[in-house]
Amino acid sequence: MKALILVGGFGTRLRPLTLSVPKPLVEFANKPMILHQIEALKAVGVTEVVLAINYQPEVMLNFLKEFETKVGIKITCSQETEPMGTAGPLALARDKLIDGSGEPFFVLNSDVISEYPFKEMIEFHKAHGGEASIMVTKVDEPSKYGVVVMEESTGQVDKFVEKPKLFVGNKINAGIYLLNPSVLDRIELRPTSIEKEVFPKIAAEKKLYAMVLPGFWMDIGQPRDYITGLRLYLDSLRKKASTKLATGPHIVGNVLVHESAKIGEGCLIGPDVAIGPGCVVEAGVRLSRCTVMRGVRIKKHACISSSIIGWHSTVGQWARVENMTILGEDVHVCDEIYSNGGVVLPHKEIKSSILKPEIVM
Repeated sequence: MKALILVGGFGTRLRPLTLSVPKPLVEFANKPMILHQIEALKAVGVTEVVLAINYQPEVMLNFLKEFETKVGIKITCSQETEPMGTAGPLALARDKLIDGSGEPFFVLNSDVISEYPFKEMIEFHKAHGGEASIMVTKVDEPSKYGVVVMEESTGQVDKFVEKPKLFVGNKINAGIYLLNPSVLDRIELRPTSIEKEVFPKIAAEKKLYAMVLPGFWMDIGQPRDYITGLRLYLDSLRKKASTKLATGPHIVGNVLVHESAKIGEGCLIGPDVAIGPGCVVEAGVRLSRCTVMRGVRIKKHACISSSIIGWHSTVGQWARVENMTILGEDVHVCDEIYSNGGVVLPHKEIKSSILKPEIVM
């Protein structure tokens, strides 16, 4: 089996992190985002992953070469010279996806984090005998999304309603598809949308089926959703009684701490925190709802909540960092500084407090 991951563009919504690495390589729960997907695909027997990409393919490929051997899966790139939307890349990668076996292939949006029930999806797809399967997820506010209207008992999709004013349902496209090779014959080689152009046609022929995604789902393409996604992901680890979660008197709730990180005396860490490799957390630090990436130093008595601390940054003593503060790579927050929602570009020293959310160049 094969899979195509739609990596796409610049990851502008996750800047300043994506100024340092392409978005799929930004760590989520101490593992590059895209690796969560690749490992789950490998587990259900996918042998080749094609990345549809239009930005920095060299960086991606160099990085993924080491995964190829580690995960034991073939990874190739299909490069767009211009943005091709969500369907164009399938036409572009046609020759890589078709191997004459007639087997369906997966298509994934690279920002989506979930429990990836690919095995169930394959069974669902084989059982309904249609041309395409999509995963849908239930949301509280369907008016912000494209809603999938479907027949509950069979999963057959009737139609799509973009950002509905009136309630038509609460299931939205989760960005995970399983498609027969024949779907590729429906896609022209031009910038085009799979959601707006391809799927409605398949639905009109009654050949499109939707499966409700069990467990959590999040599009982690922007900071607030990234932080929410981390909470959901750690919660699912807790439900599986995962041994990866940290324990101890200084841990509250669900926390991931890399084995190479060092944590000082009298800290209180959690809930919903990920601490990356090589981090040093000094004495008396308070961390909650945050991600601390590789090589960060957090000095004594600093307090960090609802924020992302980029690679190799430092947070000074008694500093307070909160409210969706995002520090890019190698940012140094001086002692006793307050950051309220500061978004700080890489390689910067912060000597005065950031009192309201703003971008610091």
